[in-house]
Amino acid sequence: MSKIRVTPISTEEAEAYWAGGLDANGMVPERAISDGVGVPCRHCLQIVEEGAPYLILAHRPFPEKQPYAEVGPIFLHAYRCQAYDQGGEIPALHRGGEPRIVRGYGTDNRILYGTGKVVPGDEIESYAKDLLDRDDVAFVHVRSSMNNCYGFRIDRA
Repeated sequence: MSKIRVTPISTEEAEAYWAGGLDANGMVPERAISDGVGVPCRHCLQIVEEGAPYLILAHRPFPEKQPYAEVGPIFLHAYRCQAYDQGGEIPALHRGGEPRIVRGYGTDNRILYGTGKVVPGDEIESYAKDLLDRDDVAFVHVRSSMNNCYGFRIDRA
């Protein structure tokens, strides 16, 4: 079974947004204040604390536009935060709560049909490992099953 590495959006991408860079829709990220519930930052993979400012933006976690390059809303602390760096550990906020969509992609950054599955949080790791054991799966994305928001990427370690 493959060892995994959990990868948030890159610090380079986050810094561009923090500096007022445009999102995937060509818009400046919106600003809001967190109520402390349901506002997961895609850089540190933690909930944005109650009362803290955060950004709402459209994100495309793919290197170029193409039919399978999904764009969706994400949240990001409005200030610098430490990138998630827990290796193969699935972030705590994704291990419970709503089920997640876990889906495999090929080296061409396109969805591999038949790999997408809605799984409970405590099954993300095992399903991702199963997918990464396949030769045709280059990486895995984890998304919200309710809103299709991008969560994080999983690669072979």
